[in-house]
Amino acid sequence: MTALALDPAQSPGTTIGRNPFTLFLTDVWVLTKRSIARIRREPETLSDVTIQPVLFVLMFAFVFGGAIGGVGRSGGGFDYHSYLIGGMLGMSLAQTAPGTAVAIVSDMETGLIDRFRSLPMSRAAVLTARTIADLLTQVIGGIVVALVGLAIGWRIHNGAGDAIEAFALALLFGYAFTWVGVCLGMVLRSPEAAQQTGFVLFLPLTFISSAFVPTQSMPGWLQPVAEWNPMSSLATACRQLFGNPNPATLVHAWPVQHPELAVVCWSLGLLAIFAPLAIRLYGNKVR
Repeated sequence: MTALALDPAQSPGTTIGRNPFTLFLTDVWVLTKRSIARIRREPETLSDVTIQPVLFVLMFAFVFGGAIGGVGRSGGGFDYHSYLIGGMLGMSLAQTAPGTAVAIVSDMETGLIDRFRSLPMSRAAVLTARTIADLLTQVIGGIVVALVGLAIGWRIHNGAGDAIEAFALALLFGYAFTWVGVCLGMVLRSPEAAQQTGFVLFLPLTFISSAFVPTQSMPGWLQPVAEWNPMSSLATACRQLFGNPNPATLVHAWPVQHPELAVVCWSLGLLAIFAPLAIRLYGNKVR
């Protein structure tokens, strides 16, 4: 179990009379540092945002890229390497959610959450700190995807402002999706179950989207599902902001025509639903 060091200002005798919001921020800061310290001791926990994105980019670019890139050639063809990175960016950030679920279940099993419960700290701070630490790992994942993309020929053709907006949207969606992982961690009973359930939920979300292939290549009954998939909105928004090939411009569905707004709406919706739900589940769990 990872040791948690608290300063005297957080002891039960000194919290009386202090601003609750200040206490919340202090708890979040201490617990976030605890998660980061754990990453420094166990760097292999970053494999989902370092090694996996590299493998996926190289696999899709050089193993499947020739076949998949031909999907769009009836409409003039497109550079699949450039097309790929927009979708891979969203995938690499969203796939941290199963890792969040596993971490939450592990903390429950080892009794760390019981220790947190015995301390004078905010329930929301425990989960908020967990998601902020995961957001920092998502930043690493975004940098890794960008570097690998540059190595295989991907380029940003619009200005720096649009590129920053694309990464910001990806991080916003990744952070919101992390709260889904927190909820999974609250309801599942073992790290193995959390890993498997996260994979089962995450795989269709990624592949039934425009992350890797244009939705026009899918069967007619499946196209609306893919077009309204939040991963499709994120991939389309990133390609549009990066100035990369974007066959989705020919699709008339609202999320595809307004991808940036759609990503913001999806992200805020996920946060509004799953953040309060996770905190409520946590409260029930510790009781």
